[in-house]
Amino acid sequence: MQNRRKRFGCSVFLLTAVILAFIFKSGPAAGIGRLLKTAASGSGASGPTITLAQDPSVSIPNLHSPCAILVRLNDRSVLMQKQSEKRIYPASLTKMMAVIVAIENLPDLQQKIELSPSLFQPLYRADASMAGFQPGEKVRAIDLLYGAMLPSGAECCIGLADEISGSEQKFAEKMNQKAKELGMTHTHFSNSTGLQDENHYTTVKDLSALLGYALQNQTFRDIFTSSRHSTAPTNKHPDGVTFQSTLFQNLEDQAIPGGEILGGKTGYTEEAGLCLASLARKNGQEYTLVTAGAKGDHKSEQYDIDDACEVYRALGQN
Repeated sequence: MQNRRKRFGCSVFLLTAVILAFIFKSGPAAGIGRLLKTAASGSGASGPTITLAQDPSVSIPNLHSPCAILVRLNDRSVLMQKQSEKRIYPASLTKMMAVIVAIENLPDLQQKIELSPSLFQPLYRADASMAGFQPGEKVRAIDLLYGAMLPSGAECCIGLADEISGSEQKFAEKMNQKAKELGMTHTHFSNSTGLQDENHYTTVKDLSALLGYALQNQTFRDIFTSSRHSTAPTNKHPDGVTFQSTLFQNLEDQAIPGGEILGGKTGYTEEAGLCLASLARKNGQEYTLVTAGAKGDHKSEQYDIDDACEVYRALGQN
């Protein structure tokens, strides 16, 4: 009997050692991350599940942005986060949601949409960023999508919203429905452009979930990673209009050690600060980074872009 107890005790000890070795094989955070991921996989959300576990190989640099989240795209593991669930104003990062909702609700991206003259004056008064289209211009839907993302054209967002839902307010309801589907529980949209509104808010964690979902759509990915786009001729611009990405205009070098920054969407209002959602590839893996709240403006150093370069360069260096 005593020998049997000893054999049993040895078996328990060996089993415990095997389990601990599994958990800590890739470091404590990585093992715990696998367990968290398994537990989260049954959440039922239709969007990509984010694994809330930090990778010990990624340290948090001294960022200008008070809110940030870095995610490995293939398994949605969080490698670094900083106040990721703090409520923020998203500014023009809102347009990522406007674009993916528009893509999913337009049956023909080659169809022409006429931009109502009535939508322009409120945008001029608000000093909204514009793509350069004119009142009454008839523009292909695909060109409006590029215009919303690359130069951050507010007239493009509202033109798409009017065409799809009849009004920007009703289109915002579609945006909120999509947010609900993606599990963006700390988000509410009141417009399609990101113009300041106290009832228009989110978190960098929610925006990261949105970006991970949207990048699965090839049209969205093509737009998000484009540095420039030339539209088809229109009734107001017979030679078309050429846009440049606000990210690539301010990014000195796409290259990072072992890879490159593939694309992104910038945002800014006085209340939101400098914001950026970006995609990078490094050592064969893709990563997204969302940052918000950096001090500065369009005329200052672009600290949101500086943060992205710093994080992507530091990735895997420890």
